[in-house]
Amino acid sequence: MSRVVYHPVPPQGNVKRFLRTWSTSMGLWGAGAGITALYLLSVTPLVKREFLTKVPVLGSYFEDKTPASDKPF
Repeated sequence: MSRVVYHPVPPQGNVKRFLRTWSTSMGLWGAGAGITALYLLSVTPLVKREFLTKVPVLGSYFEDKTPASDKPF
């Protein structure tokens, strides 16, 4: 006759397995969402001035070089 034996599983095992399984997918989706948000918000002056001009390599591309006399406001 077979016996039922209880093997305790630590709760960290489930968390480790979950993170190992989904970390790559969540990272790619998060990076894609961040890039999409920056792309869609790159036309707003606040995002250009406060974030995109401070990116080390691409900052000069997003600087506003329009003279003040040509700006309507």
